[in-house]
Amino acid sequence: MRWQNQTLDADDGALPGLSRAGFVRTVQTPEFEGITFHEVLCKSALNKMPENSNLPFQWTVNPMRGCSHACRYCFARPTHEYLDLDAGRDFDAQIVVKTNIAAVLRKELGRKSWHRDPVALGTNTDPYQRAEGRYRLMPGIIRALTDSGTPFSILTKGTLLRRDLPLLTLAAREVSVSLAVSIAILDQELHRGLESGTPSPRARLDMVRALTDAGFAVHVMVAPVIPYLTDSRAHLDELFGAIAAAGASSAVAFPMHLRGSTRGWFLGWLAEAHPALLRKYRQLYGRGAYVTPEYSAWLRERVTPLLERHGLTRNGDAMAARVRAEDPPRASDTQLALFA
Repeated sequence: MRWQNQTLDADDGALPGLSRAGFVRTVQTPEFEGITFHEVLCKSALNKMPENSNLPFQWTVNPMRGCSHACRYCFARPTHEYLDLDAGRDFDAQIVVKTNIAAVLRKELGRKSWHRDPVALGTNTDPYQRAEGRYRLMPGIIRALTDSGTPFSILTKGTLLRRDLPLLTLAAREVSVSLAVSIAILDQELHRGLESGTPSPRARLDMVRALTDAGFAVHVMVAPVIPYLTDSRAHLDELFGAIAAAGASSAVAFPMHLRGSTRGWFLGWLAEAHPALLRKYRQLYGRGAYVTPEYSAWLRERVTPLLERHGLTRNGDAMAARVRAEDPPRASDTQLALFA
């Protein structure tokens, strides 16, 4: 249903699922060809994670739903179905933007009941995807968290974060600020096929260097490791070497999860790009979302000495505990939808 007292006129034909999300209007602009923005007014900004989610943080903030990074393997794809949108093309191109999120967050952080627990950003879709360049939601979010004395962490693939580096540097003088960058692939062709909307691996490595030079202890998530495509010793060694050279303080790697509709979207790409691997994937994943315990153990044994060799095993950054190869988060798709 439409919200009352809007200053913007909602377009006719709001999508059914969006009517539950405070739909305001739909926007298309020439500079974002192929992408549709659905502007909504959120009722809340802070999301409380369930205790059984097996994640080392209790609160998240997600400024958007859907992600133009278009990563084939993104675990958050099933959350788009909650809005009656599909988890494939719609997830990549139908972006839901919570335009009032900074104001709502500031109000929630000002409540007497708020205990300044750490807040994580980037747990679902990327807060620094391309749409952030248009809507500029993150500066208001960062200021709200800082002014309330709330520590926070950001995980991103988006080099747009560099725009807010001065603001983040000031915030770090007041509260704990943890920054993590996701870099899973070095090969350019594989990068274009699997994560076509993301900044290049080189650009993200350059961002790690910029953040490090600004005084942050940057954690890098080599996530996900894609079986038979990015799990070779040579690839991982080269990637960890590049991450260390960029100045990162620590890194972690874990295998790809294929929950819900993400599985079909990824396997559809695999059937076109690497059909010979389909049989191996059926053996590795079976009918489930996770690799076999044997593969997890094999990958851990491969990754651990490489991380040690490149000096990436320091655990001081709070982000390092977010995901561990031996104990991946297993929040249900329903939980992910509720906290998107």
